[in-house]
Amino acid sequence: MSRDTVTRRLAHAPFGHRPTTLLVRVRRYRCTGCGRVWRQDTAKAAPPRAKVSRGGLRWALEGIVIDHLAVARVAVGLGVSWSAANNAVLAEGKRVLIDDPARFDGVKVIGVDEHVWRHTRLGDKYVTVIIDLTPARDKTGPARLLDMVEGRSKAVFKQWLAGRPKAWRDGVEVVAMDGFTGFKSAAAEELPGAVPVMDPFHVVRLAGDALDRCWQRVQQQLHEHRGRSGDPLYAARRTLHTGEGLLTDKQRARLQALFTDEDHVEVEATWGVYQRAIAAYREPDKRKGKQMMQAVIDSVAACSAPLASGAEQAVPRRAGP
Repeated sequence: MSRDTVTRRLAHAPFGHRPTTLLVRVRRYRCTGCGRVWRQDTAKAAPPRAKVSRGGLRWALEGIVIDHLAVARVAVGLGVSWSAANNAVLAEGKRVLIDDPARFDGVKVIGVDEHVWRHTRLGDKYVTVIIDLTPARDKTGPARLLDMVEGRSKAVFKQWLAGRPKAWRDGVEVVAMDGFTGFKSAAAEELPGAVPVMDPFHVVRLAGDALDRCWQRVQQQLHEHRGRSGDPLYAARRTLHTGEGLLTDKQRARLQALFTDEDHVEVEATWGVYQRAIAAYREPDKRKGKQMMQAVIDSVAACSAPLASGAEQAVPRRAGP
């Protein structure tokens, strides 16, 4: 039989800029035989013991994911404390994303990269981010986040891959990554059948790093000391990293004088590779840019240049910024 009613207060999606509170009347019942008392089921309105309604949770998730609102702003919109809003968002995100058993289905292409999420002296400031790039490759939708693991190392990525079923790992065809050797080694050990892919941006960065190592080595061989203000290579270090199409007349004259010296032939050759990589990256025609970048990688991988160690298995997945 019906005993009485109680009122449940739930923070709801704000009306305009004003927080909204739902007052839900919950009927209570009592068994006349055993005396047991229970409440009416309100799971459709809000999770058990929750302070935020399902409509409020949806508004909070859309605000954080789509509108990039801070948790503090979401808490103000809902009219609850920061901890209440944060706990509700984390619980709903875990239910919708992490606890979804089908979120790894159909993954053929993954991307891995590090992200700085902590800007303090204490604790690991990096997280390893794993993304499903299959929809982007197949042009069926945007890429989606698979997981974020604290730390950045070969062991972190390898442990995450080892935790996936073998059938899933065998189905991964491509792994996109930057030039970090830890990610490449982990992928080679856990995903031996997958093709490693490097973004054109990181190919250009590898070429720039190789250029720096080259002029520093030549500088040490010629002068037996690190670069000083009067040394030609040290004076041209910034000019070397400027795209050929952006050089001023003064910079062109400086490079021409630098490359006239036969002692700088190695620097000139490495600079040429760097400029070809920049030209491929900036090519507006994506198909042509990919072919140009592949030609750069193939030419470098065929020799013993410093860039070869990082680019020998890099296949650009797009061209252009």
